[in-house]
Amino acid sequence: MAFDDQLAGALEETLDRMTDTLLAGRNAAGHWEGKLSSSALSTATAVIALTLQSREQAASDPTAGGLSASDSRVGGQAAPGSQSGGLAPSGSRAGGLAAPDSRADGQTAPGPLATAGVDWLIQTQLDDGGWGDTTDSPANVSTTALCWAAVTIAGAGRPGADAALDRVRAWMTRAAGSLEPPALAQTIRLRYGKDRTFSVPILTVLALAGLLDDDSPRHGWRHVPQLPFELAAVPAALYRWLRLPVVSYALPALIAIGLVRHRQRPTRNPVARLVRRIVRTPTLYRLALLQPSSGGFLEATPLTSFVVMSLVAAGETSHPVVAPGIAFLERSARADGSWPIDTNLATWVTTLGVNALSRRSGWRERLPDEERQLLIRWLLDQHHRAYHVYTAAEPGGWAWTDLPGGVPDADDTPGALLALHALSGPNPAPESLDAACAGVDWLLNLQNRDGGIPTFCRGWGALPFDRSSPDLTAHTIRAWNAWRPALPAALAERVERATPRAVHYLEQSQQPDGSWIPLWFGNQQAPDDANPVYGTARVLEGLASLDDDAAPHATEFRAASWLAAARSPDGGWGGAPGVAPSIEETAVALGALSTWSQRARTSSLDHTASLDDTDSPDSTSSVARAGSLDSTTLSAIDTSIEAGVRWLIEATDHGQRVPATPIGLYFARLWYSEALYPRVFTLAALASAAHHARTESRGSSRVSPSPEA
Repeated sequence: MAFDDQLAGALEETLDRMTDTLLAGRNAAGHWEGKLSSSALSTATAVIALTLQSREQAASDPTAGGLSASDSRVGGQAAPGSQSGGLAPSGSRAGGLAAPDSRADGQTAPGPLATAGVDWLIQTQLDDGGWGDTTDSPANVSTTALCWAAVTIAGAGRPGADAALDRVRAWMTRAAGSLEPPALAQTIRLRYGKDRTFSVPILTVLALAGLLDDDSPRHGWRHVPQLPFELAAVPAALYRWLRLPVVSYALPALIAIGLVRHRQRPTRNPVARLVRRIVRTPTLYRLALLQPSSGGFLEATPLTSFVVMSLVAAGETSHPVVAPGIAFLERSARADGSWPIDTNLATWVTTLGVNALSRRSGWRERLPDEERQLLIRWLLDQHHRAYHVYTAAEPGGWAWTDLPGGVPDADDTPGALLALHALSGPNPAPESLDAACAGVDWLLNLQNRDGGIPTFCRGWGALPFDRSSPDLTAHTIRAWNAWRPALPAALAERVERATPRAVHYLEQSQQPDGSWIPLWFGNQQAPDDANPVYGTARVLEGLASLDDDAAPHATEFRAASWLAAARSPDGGWGGAPGVAPSIEETAVALGALSTWSQRARTSSLDHTASLDDTDSPDSTSSVARAGSLDSTTLSAIDTSIEAGVRWLIEATDHGQRVPATPIGLYFARLWYSEALYPRVFTLAALASAAHHARTESRGSSRVSPSPEA
């Protein structure tokens, strides 16, 4: 396949512009931070937490403007300063809160940040009366319920608040059938099924706002399931056996929300009530241990807000977690009154940027050695070299951010390994090789029994973020294969044993139509909010990283054919067939097809093998390779590649315009967009397509005859 001169020229022009713009987008330290979209859900939770804390503080001490964190204790013990961090010095105001004013109705008026947040929510309410996760998202019941609660709690007297409440009540009536508490509670529970990670926090917020009240406020709490916060008192090593009703990252919410539910509506079971009374102090102490020095759990506004508001409502306003949590929320507020879902994804977007640049021909000339060394140093500094108290993760992984609230995970660790490999070249420095060995080992130890890779913890449970995921598994395969030649013999042997198991998991998790469903990305217009285009593209790239001397197996053929057929008639890809195209999804599909097609053409295409019935998933022969790649199939893929290149060049106006689309899925299916995603995905895709075209123009393909020939 070769592009005509006009397309080839437009491609190089776009690549040059995208490369220059990406390099210019680094910060003063030499890496990328990106910019996350503002979130109505985050804004609502922050508004509620700030308002409830200021009111409770004013009620307990009308002369105090905030919490004196130095006087806080957990069960009579000083908080562990090394982890709970960010505590205000003695006599200072926590988080800089000014003395609250009183409204005419006797309630303490929200502070300026909460007021600005309410105003932003009112201004961004959708025409149908609901709210979506981003300003480019359709309304959903979770975010709308939280915004309803926020305007109810903090919006009195604000311009447009009454009209906003009328519209949201109408929206919720349509969504739930009525505003009766049982109907609201059932609607929220049905959205999340057995996973209580997000349904219980939302119901807690509705109860705090009085929106679940029947004949008395206490009765409203009967619609909020009791989370077993007492289980947080057991050793972390036992969590995988407890089958917790929340995922591994949500332990702070389990503790805080469990406590407020117990405080507001304690169980009638005397034994359970006694146990919860006994473990209250140790679980609160554990909560303080989990809080990072920044004050923000996972650097996430929603999780931190849920913890703060729950502690306040549980009578723990003076708990040492509250003050740094409030300070974190204040620092995270944006000038327009909104909050993002997280502070930043600096490590993730930096590795995406490096890995995109590394696909470009001659990229090292554009990123001189001094700048590459700066990036290597920064990535090494983000390497987690100690046991992580939050998820009990062993040393060796990378998190999504350079901030202290980040937790090592199985998407950012492969991304960091691939970036470190690209930056280091064929002769990595000893420190880089040591870090790579630790990262590879960390991923090997994370592999589940089914061969797949979960997000945070091996075998914690069956909830989404704790079970194996195709996109994470494929990303891990790429990282393992990139570093395998440089690894010590024993570690390389472990990789060789683990890879067939990972591939077997991918074979088993492939959908009947040939696609895969990813965990961390979705599409708001696709069925079930899934994004099979993203998932299939990422898995196809992972499989393409396997040894070049082995032909693609039948699983890959089916995936590549599905991905090519999923293209829209205009040349782009959406998250699923028939869904409107986006820059991000077109880019990942184009990049995967270009990378895989090149590997497929240069492999031994006449090689076939079948999986013998006696083969086990651990044997290398289980990576079954079968099928033949004919010229008709390759021609269809080439057509898709060229169409995708043309679509991206036009959609980005030759790299001058790269609007972001909300395809990212944060915890608990919270949509977000990241300004760098369309830029790095497009650069990676066009660079891969250009490399593929150059390779094909040199006549390197080996193609079996078409059956019709």
